[in-house]
Amino acid sequence: MDEDVDVGTRESSNGSLLEDRASLQRRLEGVIRENRFTIAVVFPFIGAVTLVASAEGLLPEPLEYNPLLILFGTFVMRSPLIVGLLPKIGWWALGCLGALTAYTYAIEIVGVRTDWPYGAFEYTISLGPMLLGEVPLALPLFFIPLVVNAYLLTLLVFGSWTRRAIVRIPVAIAAVVAVDVVLDPAAVAVGFWAFDPPGVFYGVPISNYVGWVISGTVAVVLVDLAFDRADLLERVRECEFVLDDLVSFVLLWGMINLLYGNWLAAGVAGLFCAGLFSTDRYDLEMVRTALPGYSAVGGDGSGN
Repeated sequence: MDEDVDVGTRESSNGSLLEDRASLQRRLEGVIRENRFTIAVVFPFIGAVTLVASAEGLLPEPLEYNPLLILFGTFVMRSPLIVGLLPKIGWWALGCLGALTAYTYAIEIVGVRTDWPYGAFEYTISLGPMLLGEVPLALPLFFIPLVVNAYLLTLLVFGSWTRRAIVRIPVAIAAVVAVDVVLDPAAVAVGFWAFDPPGVFYGVPISNYVGWVISGTVAVVLVDLAFDRADLLERVRECEFVLDDLVSFVLLWGMINLLYGNWLAAGVAGLFCAGLFSTDRYDLEMVRTALPGYSAVGGDGSGN
């Protein structure tokens, strides 16, 4: 009898936890949906302006390259991806992402200490607390979502072709490297980090992209192992905001590349825009419905 009671209690407790998690998920999704335009457009616009202003010495010291503001802005822009995929992150996925986190720190520390595989570089501003005094503690927040975004876009754009790993993995790796083609020239331009000597591609050496092929390969394989692809695609297709993080990335770093005349890098950002539009989830109607005050009932925020 006591065992039956214990089993019933455990089942009731598990059911309550699942209900609580589902309730929290609904609340988080509601917050993202109500603030899509702010997260995907306003935040990257403000980010681009403040980073350029910091680089040009136009902001007072408390605001110039403020690491707390950088971390907060990054987390907010990452939130659609995190919230969107949260229901699909079980223990197995958590283990794979944990391994990717450890690898992210390890390869960056190796890079800082030995100049391999990216080439000689150093962080020139504070990006928050540093691990071992060498790499940003928030590095996984910066890097892993970029890999996941590239992987998801690959699945959506190339469709049935990605059923084969021999296609899926190399294309996703190429997408990850393309992400860095956008990121690194802009980051160098606004003084996030610097290469010594400066490289031929807007200050970035070719060795950096060879390094990204290496780190991107490990990262893509771990992301591919982390999720059941069919379940992941189903979630991505039903969650309209899951790629908004990639939108904010393209806007932020694409604008900075344009401002500094990094035309090839800006062009690659444009290719990502084309890829996002090809998924049929980003159009003028999406922009209209994402604007603050939009109501699904009335369409004008009034409900009439």
